[in-house]
Amino acid sequence: MDQGNTAFILIAAALVLLMTPGLAFFYGGLVKAKSVISMMMLSFGAMGLIGVLWVVYGYAIAFPGSDGLVAPWSIDWSAIGLESLLEVPEGAAYPPLAFVAFQATFAIITVALVSGAIADRAKFGSWMIFAAIWATIVYFPVASWVFNFGLADDGSFAYGGWITYGMQEWFGVGAIDFAGGTAVHINAGAAALALALVLGKRVGFQKGVHVPHNPPFVLLGAGLLWFGWFGFNAGSELAADGTAAVAFVNTIAAPAAALLAWLVVEKIKDGKPTSVGAASGAVAGLVAITPACASLTPIWAIVLGLIAGAVCALAIELKYKWGFDDSLDVVGIHLVGGLLGTLYLGFFANETGLIYSGNGTQLMVQAIAAVAVLVYSFVLAYVIGFAIEKTVGFRVKNEDEVAGIDTVVHGEEGYVLEGARA
Repeated sequence: MDQGNTAFILIAAALVLLMTPGLAFFYGGLVKAKSVISMMMLSFGAMGLIGVLWVVYGYAIAFPGSDGLVAPWSIDWSAIGLESLLEVPEGAAYPPLAFVAFQATFAIITVALVSGAIADRAKFGSWMIFAAIWATIVYFPVASWVFNFGLADDGSFAYGGWITYGMQEWFGVGAIDFAGGTAVHINAGAAALALALVLGKRVGFQKGVHVPHNPPFVLLGAGLLWFGWFGFNAGSELAADGTAAVAFVNTIAAPAAALLAWLVVEKIKDGKPTSVGAASGAVAGLVAITPACASLTPIWAIVLGLIAGAVCALAIELKYKWGFDDSLDVVGIHLVGGLLGTLYLGFFANETGLIYSGNGTQLMVQAIAAVAVLVYSFVLAYVIGFAIEKTVGFRVKNEDEVAGIDTVVHGEEGYVLEGARA
């Protein structure tokens, strides 16, 4: 067993887990002061719930040890509860549980991302029901499509998920998704759009009405996300090697460029660059580079960052034009950014992209992967959310939303001044 690589994976897992509290701060600063506890609890609720589900059966679904679209006959039933993974096989590069832990943090952050679309108006219990069902029938299977792989005893490829490996057999190249552009960001963004449509608009929804109550929280959250994202991207190599180093550098370059591009667009469009814009731009660049971090040169990563920052800065306006209330711009940043990063590889991926290979096969498989995950996640998220809304109810009462749902849902306030209640 390689202790260096084992340590690398475990540290990467810890970094990715930190991203969810970072997301809680990022989202928490963007909502109104009387909803900050509720917003942050949606992320922490996902940490608790998905962490348990992953150990009990999530890993067994996502990594069944065979090809397939995740059906009962392809689930690794021996991995239920992870007891079959306690011992380290002879000759293994790292303990199986290190990989289990690393992938658990991906599941947690993906579910937490969805919550940004329903800020200020969702019941906590209903969110937890949605998170459990969506993770089980959407995230775990999609993770298998993208991340599931296995090697034969001689080290050659043996099987894998249909997105990254199945299409390689069909078309000669598989879709590239190094760290989760499809499985994480397109997946979460599509589900976020579905929930925004199910829950409807916030009271008084229009441009300029709902403003971030705490930009320093937003900056703190973005900083924690960027820090944890190095584990997300470089850690996906599962080894401390040259590929991990490329992913690491690109995780600096792309979000840095996206931050600048967002601010330029903001200055041209609104007259002033903002702190929230800087944070959002960095996150947009991080989203876009996620699938591409190991397959681009640093210069092409900067170009991707510039495109993502500019396009996502414009994309967040779509909710006002098209009339859906994606509260914290999960669609504009994660869905659009994930699509950009995934499709960009069709043109600029090292060796197989259009400009290198001269053919569009890579672009075709990237598009197939993106559309498949988007449609699958959107449809099932809408059905799950609609069913919850029509049974136990998903949205709080309008009067509770206007008053602020922290005290109604959690019995707490984010800011309590001495001698007065904020």
